Amino acid sequence: MPAAGTRPVRRLWRRPGLAIPLTLAVLAGAFWFARPYLPEALDFTRDSTGTPDELRPSRIRASSFLSDHPPRTAIDTYTNRFWVPAEAGPGIGEFLEVDFDKPVRMTKLVVFSGRSAKEDEFLAQSRPSALTVTLSPAEGEPTEKKVALKDRPGQQTFDVRGAEVVRVRLTIDDIYGAGKGRRPAIAEIEFFGRS
Repeated sequence: MPAAGTRPVRRLWRRPGLAIPLTLAVLAGAFWFARPYLPEALDFTRDSTGTPDELRPSRIRASSFLSDHPPRTAIDTYTNRFWVPAEAGPGIGEFLEVDFDKPVRMTKLVVFSGRSAKEDEFLAQSRPSALTVTLSPAEGEPTEKKVALKDRPGQQTFDVRGAEVVRVRLTIDDIYGAGKGRRPAIAEIEFFGRS
């Protein structure tokens, strides 16, 4: 019995021994139902926080090319050599396509449009203004992403994400600087992610 003039101590919860097991049971249930989504969440976290590796293609081909400017010049790490289609004109539908020996997790695409990263040489040919990037996985359906390029020399980086990618195709949808005898040029393409 409490002493006269004092109030009894008020207990907020009569069963404190159940709080920890109940909390653990709720967390275990949440983890159980989240299991299918955890690998994807971990991959997204790794892709967002880590530094991506450069992914080197094993092969490259093109819909067509001028003999002095073959497709391999677009992945040779030099921005003063470039690929152009065989026929002069807008080049809509012309493409570059690369293969990877092993499936990769792609996160970024870098494009150097035009014939060079130098301003005076950049304007000598037409340049892609829009590309469709098609990512083909080892299994499953390909996915497409449209990218819009600016009409300026130098590197342009795009978030292009795909898992288990074995082939990437860049198709020209539109161009800048069309003119008689001109062809859309791509100086360099680079891929980043995890292998």
